[in-house]
Amino acid sequence: MESQHARLNVLKLSEPRIRLLHLSWLAFFISFVLWFSHAPLMGDIREAFDLTSDQIKALLILNVALTIPARVVIGSLVDRFGPRRVFGGLLILAALPCWAFALSATYQQLAVTRLLLGFVGSGFVVGIRLISEWFPAREVGLAEGVYGGWGNFGSAAAAMSLPTLALLFGGENGWRWAVACTGVLSAAYGLFFLWRARNTPAGASYFRPKKSSALEVSSYRDLCFYMIMCVPLYAALLVIVWRLGPCQLGLYGLNAQLALIAIIVSLAIVQLRQIWRVNYARLRQGVPEHDRYHFRQVAILNLAYMVTFGSELAVVSMLPLFFIDTFSLNAVTAGVLASGFAFMNLVARPGGGWLSDRFGRKRSLAILLCGLMIGYSLMGQINGAWPLALAVMSTMLCSFFVQAGEGAVFATVPLIKRRLTGQIAGMVGAYGNAGAVCFLTVLTFVDPSVFFLVIAGSAAVTLAAVQWLNEPQGHIAEVDENGDVQLIEVN
Repeated sequence: MESQHARLNVLKLSEPRIRLLHLSWLAFFISFVLWFSHAPLMGDIREAFDLTSDQIKALLILNVALTIPARVVIGSLVDRFGPRRVFGGLLILAALPCWAFALSATYQQLAVTRLLLGFVGSGFVVGIRLISEWFPAREVGLAEGVYGGWGNFGSAAAAMSLPTLALLFGGENGWRWAVACTGVLSAAYGLFFLWRARNTPAGASYFRPKKSSALEVSSYRDLCFYMIMCVPLYAALLVIVWRLGPCQLGLYGLNAQLALIAIIVSLAIVQLRQIWRVNYARLRQGVPEHDRYHFRQVAILNLAYMVTFGSELAVVSMLPLFFIDTFSLNAVTAGVLASGFAFMNLVARPGGGWLSDRFGRKRSLAILLCGLMIGYSLMGQINGAWPLALAVMSTMLCSFFVQAGEGAVFATVPLIKRRLTGQIAGMVGAYGNAGAVCFLTVLTFVDPSVFFLVIAGSAAVTLAAVQWLNEPQGHIAEVDENGDVQLIEVN
């Protein structure tokens, strides 16, 4: 008898769902190659434009700034139009700012195009909905883990391949050709994805929300909770505007900063009004019992992803310099040792998904958050007296729990409400980026040891919140386009 636990053989390409899995993670992989194409070439870019340290920091922040709202927007589009069209279209359109970045003649052009390229970072959300359509609940955690872990490796692949590609092209414009090639790859694969991908297996229904402009909730209490949980995302954008402003990196003047603040506050007000408008009418009519879910599930996963993926982005950004300052290493050695934190994605994230499938969503996430908390507490004790090997082992151990926790989070996301998976994944993903902004901001005020302990404390708070996470049980009900109720297995 077939085991009730996940037995996913990713080598069985004869199965349509396995082909779809590889098609999806490769799309995500390419989006990350495109998104982080500038990072390994920053030395050449700095030389070409004679950039200052503050200008480089501004480019790095701009690269992730737009990803916060973009993941929310893409989540809504996925639920409305389907993953095939959204992912394919995103990869094709992202090539345009990529080529514009490669052709930039001024720093201002670099900044604007790098800001726009942050939108491709939202591609991750698309595959979460797509994978959940093709895999049963007992395998979805491992499948989502493979998708996320192997796709995330695109940033490391860019770091390893693009400098060599730039050297092959040669000359002072080698970096431009290398970046432009990632745009060609993205556009070509976008067309291929549109041709080969399918939203659902043959004969299956693709459930769509009645309204895609805001997440549907089930009670007035959840409506208030939802609106409150939107505020930190806009707060993170305000932090970015402050960080890039005249008192910090000086990318723009005071008038421009005030204008950006006004735009962000206005967008927040518009979204909150839209959330109220969509849900107030729905709640007045009454939500059928079979169509209800608890928004606290989403809120808890928001916090968990903020601590896991948010801390990963923050630590990857500062870890090479931490090794240089702590152990007096050269930049090359420190970069190689620090890269191990990201390399763990290949096995850790699928491992977290598998643990979630095998031992339960709530229990696995709680265990992994405990490991994350201990790991960061241990990293907070690292100093120059430690043997370098022990420091690296501690870092790798911590990174396993961080990335396995990410896998466990997105093993749960598709099991809350199928037709809302894109919007839920978008909000959870946005919290990951917002977490990176928050943790990196903390790092500007404290030393690295305190920084690691702050993350550990955040994990402790999240671990307490996870105790209110509901373990998915039985089935969830969805209404298809004909108005018929269908039951979907969630365990």
